[in-house]
Amino acid sequence: MWRRTVEEVAAAGRALRGAWQGPGRERELVVLAFKATLAAVAAWALAAWLLTNTLALMAPWVALLLVRTTVYRSLAQAAQQTLAIALGTVMATAGGMLLGGTLTAMAVVLPVALLAGNWQHFGDQGLAGATSALFTLAGGEWSVDIAVDRVLAALLGAVVGVAVNAFVLPPVSLRSARESIGEVVTECRTILEAMAEGVSEGCDHGRAVGWQERVRRLPRLLAGVRSAIGWAEESARFNPHRRRSELLWRAKPSYEETAHTLEHVVDHLEGLSRTLVEATDPHHPRRLPGPDAARPYGDFLRRVARALCAYGRSVTGGDPAAAREELLRELRGVEEAHGTLRARLAGQAPDDPEAIELIGSLLAEARRLTQRLRVPDDAEEAA
Repeated sequence: MWRRTVEEVAAAGRALRGAWQGPGRERELVVLAFKATLAAVAAWALAAWLLTNTLALMAPWVALLLVRTTVYRSLAQAAQQTLAIALGTVMATAGGMLLGGTLTAMAVVLPVALLAGNWQHFGDQGLAGATSALFTLAGGEWSVDIAVDRVLAALLGAVVGVAVNAFVLPPVSLRSARESIGEVVTECRTILEAMAEGVSEGCDHGRAVGWQERVRRLPRLLAGVRSAIGWAEESARFNPHRRRSELLWRAKPSYEETAHTLEHVVDHLEGLSRTLVEATDPHHPRRLPGPDAARPYGDFLRRVARALCAYGRSVTGGDPAAAREELLRELRGVEEAHGTLRARLAGQAPDDPEAIELIGSLLAEARRLTQRLRVPDDAEEAA
């Protein structure tokens, strides 16, 4: 328990240091927290000034929840939440006035409000309707004037929350997409290097199965890339920071092409891992070639890993021109190594059909990994 507490405190300290040192997820979270606080305080002050018969908590509560990571999401959720709160408030007010008792009204109104919250047009804001109904019933006083003021307070909070999110450091960034792409590239490179080392040393079936399991987890990382690109696109919608939004829209096609390329890389990496699992299975007729061929093939896989790493830097690195030159150089090296290795492997087992088939599969899958790696078009970075 003590060790875990120390680790958590150390992690919090690193996060704060990261937020102080420069842009990143930690700083984005700090900015979001201060923006949400600003929205809540402003909504509370305005509601207290403009509305007299309202629940003081309503406006800051709505404003706090609507300071989100994108302006578009704030707008969409503002409409959904205001509608849900209005419905819940009206239902609770009517129930309280008709039934006369708080406990009876809760027993009747809350189940209906919770069921109504599942309406698809509320999105994930349906629970706000039941919550507002609970606040209204717990207040103990029900009238049309109070209901109108509470709905107006929710509307005021929504306007303040959206305004703060849109005009106070509105978020527009491809950082999450770059980080997600870098994570996929790093994991693919690590797997390829492990394969290269294992093949060179004469790996066993257990290690090959371990590589295959790691490869099978890559689609989850790819889903993160797609999600991050979608978030970046969403952050440019209705964003008043026009210049940064335009930069993002220009950079978006190259990131989508990168995601498509990485999907193909993962597909071929799955084929390569499957071939190695079969080749190391003692009950399978196809076996890995001898050390004279296995070591050069391991070196070839390392060249492929370096090319993939250079491709990742050409998309996410800070010096695109240098990264593109490096990628071209690595791809030429892969082409040369592939030609040399193909000639060497072809002479290993000319009279063994099983060996020829295995060698062909190993060469083809590794070669396909780099066939889709192309120097990306120039795209200006979004901050």
